[in-house]
Amino acid sequence: MHIQWYPGHMTKAMRMMQEAVKQVDCVIYVLDCRAIASCINPKFDELIKDKPILYVLTKSDLVEQKDVKLWIEYFNKVGKNFVVADNITGRQRNQIIDKLRAINADMIARYAQKGAKKSIRAMVVGVPNTGKSTLINCLCKDKRAVVGNRPGVTRGKQWVSLAEGIELLDTPGALPPAFEDQQKALHLAFIGSIKEDILHLDDLAIEIIKYCKEHCYDDFCQRYKLDKIDEDMVAVFDDIAKSRGYLLGKKGYDYDRTAKAIVNDFKSQKLGKIMLDYPTTTV
Repeated sequence: MHIQWYPGHMTKAMRMMQEAVKQVDCVIYVLDCRAIASCINPKFDELIKDKPILYVLTKSDLVEQKDVKLWIEYFNKVGKNFVVADNITGRQRNQIIDKLRAINADMIARYAQKGAKKSIRAMVVGVPNTGKSTLINCLCKDKRAVVGNRPGVTRGKQWVSLAEGIELLDTPGALPPAFEDQQKALHLAFIGSIKEDILHLDDLAIEIIKYCKEHCYDDFCQRYKLDKIDEDMVAVFDDIAKSRGYLLGKKGYDYDRTAKAIVNDFKSQKLGKIMLDYPTTTV
């Protein structure tokens, strides 16, 4: 399947970020632990290249910790500032604040020499559905940003303030205008960063089956009570529909319901805590 999604509001978002980056001191770059490399947007990198960057690796509770450690080693090796976060307990809040102060230490010192106390202004960027708004709410200790488990929830520019003298600019999630690497596009579709409305769920489900056949065969079979994953994708759909009782009476199996179940099971970790990207490429 070929994936391409770049609606008008993303063009608007990129223009807004282009102006906003002039007003901020640093950037919080939010990456979903399930697909870290796929969440890198080259257009963001062009905009923020002259700013200190703190990478926040969100949703770490959705993948195996042994896999997260591989990315920790990678980010340490290349000397990037980062924090691993789960966005559930908010226990990384102080760590993120300390890191923001550290990457802005020179600026803070310059103002201090003049007898001034400068607030840190940070712009939060990321592709859709990576947890930007949830992260901001954790940092603020209450709900100040709009949160939703679907891409495209944040549409406008939102400033929020932390008591620690830090101001955060929440920006809408934006994808690259074109996907040169369709594998990355597929991974973003798997984690819900691309709207299901523009995808063919049966095709997406087939891609998930193919991925699971290669990477988590036993978990997939156990979930759907299968003896094996057939080479024929229609046969796999039949087996899953039969196992789940997704029937259309005499018309046969309900493939739409079957496809939706597979996609939802993947997103909700019912097929396992799956990391899609490993640190084999440059970030």
